[in-house]
Amino acid sequence: MKKIEVVAAIIQSDGAYFATQRGYGEFEGMWEFPGGKIEFGESPKVALKREIQEELGVDITIEELLCTTEYDYPSFHLTMHCYLCSVASGEIELREHKSACWLTAETLDSVAWLPADQEVIEKLITK
Repeated sequence: MKKIEVVAAIIQSDGAYFATQRGYGEFEGMWEFPGGKIEFGESPKVALKREIQEELGVDITIEELLCTTEYDYPSFHLTMHCYLCSVASGEIELREHKSACWLTAETLDSVAWLPADQEVIEKLITK
């Protein structure tokens, strides 16, 4: 089975978390934390800063690793490193996603999350 390793930014501000809705591909319309694939030779943190700059046009401060999740999708195995972050500079601009919103721990389960993100949601709700 194909293996994919990605990073995700759990961007937090004033008790809320930034969620994005996929605007393309197999999982279009589902919700996720922004991020993407780690390129060859990149560290997870460098990849995360690059991906967020590409997708949202902002610079982030990476605070800490929240968790690493593993999930078997039908056609690949995903390893996702999830970091708690904050926006360091810039205004968020959706460059790849259909929609976005800020969710609190109480409202995180109000959108349809991708399966790999579900474990992250559970950690944030009990945090």
